[in-house]
Amino acid sequence: MENPLTPEVLADPVALTRALVDIESVSLNEKAIADCVEEVLRAVPHLSTYRHGNTVMARTDLGRGSRVVLAGHLDTVPLNNNFPSTMRGDLMYGCGTSDMKSGVAFALHLAVTLAEPRHDVTYFFYEAEEIESRYNGLTLVSAAHPEWLQADFALLLEPTHGVVEAGCQGTMRATVVTTGVRAHSARSWHGVNAVHAAGDVLRRLAEYQARRVTIDGCEYREGMNAVRIHGGVAGNVVPDRCEIEVNYRFAPDRTPAEAEAHLREVLAGYELAVTDCAPGALPGLDAAPAREFLATVGAAPIGKLGWTDVARFAALGIPALNFGPGDPNLAHHPDEHVEIGKIREGAAILHRWLANV
Repeated sequence: MENPLTPEVLADPVALTRALVDIESVSLNEKAIADCVEEVLRAVPHLSTYRHGNTVMARTDLGRGSRVVLAGHLDTVPLNNNFPSTMRGDLMYGCGTSDMKSGVAFALHLAVTLAEPRHDVTYFFYEAEEIESRYNGLTLVSAAHPEWLQADFALLLEPTHGVVEAGCQGTMRATVVTTGVRAHSARSWHGVNAVHAAGDVLRRLAEYQARRVTIDGCEYREGMNAVRIHGGVAGNVVPDRCEIEVNYRFAPDRTPAEAEAHLREVLAGYELAVTDCAPGALPGLDAAPAREFLATVGAAPIGKLGWTDVARFAALGIPALNFGPGDPNLAHHPDEHVEIGKIREGAAILHRWLANV
């Protein structure tokens, strides 16, 4: 297809957002958008551009004393009658407008238009953030080209509605099992109902008092919830097994081992197996580029309650923050949209931060 990312479009973050949204890029179908982004970046003389799969990386090499990363994922969740984009007043609607092609537009606009940033910059446009971690472009690059990720600070352009969100909480999923004895439901007194036994697990979760913790001035609020339950084999059989899937969101001052120990403490007495875990990330406010960025924004950061790829950078020892124009409450929503004003404001903030003035 003809590349819609023309020089005129690249010069305007709003037009660029819409052009990116109108390139369909559901997870594992990012080739077309990656091709367009790569073509644009390879034509920019102040950048060195590389590609791994459908992840495109471009970087300046100006000999600055520090390097920062601007990163955004190219993929979206599946379309939901919200493609292509539409405009309604000051709002742009469409799949990916909020999560997170408006943020990607920030990075691509700056990559093309800012030839002399105050820090050397690495721009990441990566694939498959919305699905399993094994497909994630940052995961693949960290294994194949770890040197690409070297930096002093990273800014992930995920939706934050124009607020700086520091770090992120960790997330853990576990399966809790209750057991019983099968019997015919007409003679249920011969059995023990495992689904009924799950009531105690659910009661503990319902009564759980989630911890709130403040780290570097940012409040994180934990949560422990049953998110799925399954039990029973037939409509006339007392079930002998019930599985409750529990999701625990834990503050970044807990390690995964500490989070698991706490989960087992809350649900003591039951069989429990951790099925998935991603550690959180501390706020990352101490790095000099982070302090400069916060001063440019002019507002205090808040804690990121969800999990984002800032945790991948934190695991590499790179402080990272979240900042983007999209509204996180609209991510994955059929009515997903972004405010035009937030795009313009955010792009101006990033330019002021990185411009060599």
